[in-house]
Amino acid sequence: MTKNSPNDQFRASSFMQCHNAEYLEQMYARYANDPQAVDEAWQGFFEAMGDEEASVKHEASGPSWSRTDWPPIPEDDLTLALTGEWSNDVEIKGAHDKILAKAEDNGVTVSADQIKRAVLDSIRALMIIRAFRIRGHLVANLDPLGMRNPIPHPELDPKSYGFTETDMDRPIFIDKVLGLEVATMREILDIVKRTYCGTFALQYMHISNPEEAGWLKERIEGLGKEIQFTREGRKAILNKMVEAEGFEKFLHVKYMGTKRFGLDGGESLIPAMEQII
Repeated sequence: MTKNSPNDQFRASSFMQCHNAEYLEQMYARYANDPQAVDEAWQGFFEAMGDEEASVKHEASGPSWSRTDWPPIPEDDLTLALTGEWSNDVEIKGAHDKILAKAEDNGVTVSADQIKRAVLDSIRALMIIRAFRIRGHLVANLDPLGMRNPIPHPELDPKSYGFTETDMDRPIFIDKVLGLEVATMREILDIVKRTYCGTFALQYMHISNPEEAGWLKERIEGLGKEIQFTREGRKAILNKMVEAEGFEKFLHVKYMGTKRFGLDGGESLIPAMEQII
């Protein structure tokens, strides 16, 4: 009879170290529910333990105080819009009801499949708009010399939401978002790109106060709300920025070594404050 060396014994049992406890418990739970759900090697290992069937099932069921309905399975419109799975026992409200009411007001008869398609389009369009509100500044046009290659963001690509080129001109119900009741995906992208990805990029979704965030949204979103400056206005803004930069350099030379706060990166605040005041 050969005796295994300590090294051989360690290699044979090293997977049972304490740092693998969670993984072992997961494998044991899968084995307890269905022995065929684990590899044959694990089946042989757990069978060799000789645990009673009742004990194994009790271990798989978890503690007596655990909740069997947790974590919950989301069945909201946004989740269903992403998966495309619409359950018959889920009451679809919101966009579904408004689209149906709109069709009835216009005397148009629509099928269940058409309603489903319209609801999916509406919810996914709203998700794209929200993505531009959050991420649009990441692709803002801040490189006037064109020296950098733009980095695409999947969250801002309509293909990530199921829209292809053939879908770009299909009317979508967006319920007054962007100031429009119905718009095509091409029109939606044109508005949000001008608003959040232009040379003057905006980002306000970090504001926790809903009234403040809502005020900014109503001010900047929609047709005809793009910020336009006259030639004289642009010259005035440039003049104030030059004055601010020059004054900062004067302070640096006149009071060298004195603790103060710089204006680097915030030069545009000066003309903005003057306009506000």
